[in-house]
Amino acid sequence: MDTSTSPVITTSWLPSLARLEYLARILQVYGRPASGPLSFWHEQPEFNPATRSDTRQYFMRFRGKADYTGPFDADGIPLLDYHGNIGRQYNPIAIAQYGLARFNRWCDAGDDGDRTAWLSVSRWLTSTLQPNAHGVPVWPHHFDWPYRSVLKAPWYSGLAQGNGVSMLVRAAAETGDGAFAAAAHRAFQALELPISRGGVLATNGDREVWIEEYIVDPPSHILNGFIWALWGVHDYARWSCRPRATALWDACVTTLAARLDDFDIGWWSLYEAPTSDRRMLASFYYHRLHVVQLRVLYDLTGIEAFAARAAQFERYAHQPLSRARALVEKACFKLRHY
Repeated sequence: MDTSTSPVITTSWLPSLARLEYLARILQVYGRPASGPLSFWHEQPEFNPATRSDTRQYFMRFRGKADYTGPFDADGIPLLDYHGNIGRQYNPIAIAQYGLARFNRWCDAGDDGDRTAWLSVSRWLTSTLQPNAHGVPVWPHHFDWPYRSVLKAPWYSGLAQGNGVSMLVRAAAETGDGAFAAAAHRAFQALELPISRGGVLATNGDREVWIEEYIVDPPSHILNGFIWALWGVHDYARWSCRPRATALWDACVTTLAARLDDFDIGWWSLYEAPTSDRRMLASFYYHRLHVVQLRVLYDLTGIEAFAARAAQFERYAHQPLSRARALVEKACFKLRHY
């Protein structure tokens, strides 16, 4: 979820000086992403090596998310402050990732406060699943969000579904609570259904299967959102032992392995799949996230292409010219399109 900029700012009407000031602000945001008001998203991405011996844990450490200082509601559920006309909101993606972060830390240290936190998140996820217009249970976002055109509330996301499932199957396995298990099964429905039937899957004639972070037409195939959501499929398949979930995992992994080239421009990674007239570079944070996510996928699948691309993206990140080019192109993209 690319949340680095302020909400809904259209720049086409701005005079040249104001546009330059806006460009300078974007450069500052992308140059120092952890300093912004939504720094929850911009921790240092880290692979979690504990998953190789403790299969309960989530694949990324999420240490920065575990240390989130608020705001929270009265039940300990994190709120994100988007400022402006959006303000403080429940974000299902952030809430699930916060729960997974506290779950990892509880696995490491056994602290009661961490257990209370991930249980609270799991209860929130269980109670807030709501049917969308097609009757499919989803976690709605109750605020508008700018992406291509504005996503109108209540909108839902394949990334939210995947992260939420990852949290719920862990809660169900640790507690034996049937409510968590039932919610995990309900939430997984969206991950099995095409967008036309209220789900989050995009398919095409080449038998590709994508999980879409944002439901837009045509589908945009956001790389980080697809991979995070895909881990939810993996977690559900391992927990439920349902062949259809395993088949979905295999189909998505095959799709991504076949399409990796689309996200590599030779010196940086792309945030989403390119089109004939548009390419959106990853910010430095998302580029580093791609490296970690691909390494996790290699660990889960043994497919060498994932490890090789992670190493390639890592090399780009250490090249000053590539970083500078990416910063300027990303800022100019935001200036043109948002």
